[in-house]
Amino acid sequence: MAGCSRHLEDLLKTPVTEEWLAALHRDAPENEELYRDPVHGFVLLAHTEQAGLYRPPHDHGRGWVIYAVQRGEIDMATYARIQEPDGSFRLVQRNATRVRPGQTQVYLPGDIHDTRCMAGPALLFRFTERDLKKEDRDAHRVTRYAERNGVWSEKKSA
Repeated sequence: MAGCSRHLEDLLKTPVTEEWLAALHRDAPENEELYRDPVHGFVLLAHTEQAGLYRPPHDHGRGWVIYAVQRGEIDMATYARIQEPDGSFRLVQRNATRVRPGQTQVYLPGDIHDTRCMAGPALLFRFTERDLKKEDRDAHRVTRYAERNGVWSEKKSA
């Protein structure tokens, strides 16, 4: 993970005059795949997020992810899943980190986190060890949470 984070930190130093990065700034794609490794399956994505965009608590199933902020600022909080005496579960926020340009944030399999764009438009890269959309669609391993009456609990599928 440390080696991958260092590579992403190097990627964040790319001059905005590089055509591919200038295009990301200009076109501001919500979600664009930059690279998919045909052998190992890892994926590098670019995301543009507007100030205020909130992504509720979730994990990435069996996959790990590294977020890297190129422009803007993103608050990322982590949560612990606590079992109540009645057997139900709720989330308790552990900490929050503001990720600024040039910084990365790592989440391991099962780590529950949320994101909120604080200064945008933000451009971030997301490096995942596997295709998380496929992981969610095929294996149903990604868990999402919803807030009810001030308490975060596992979101039930319809």
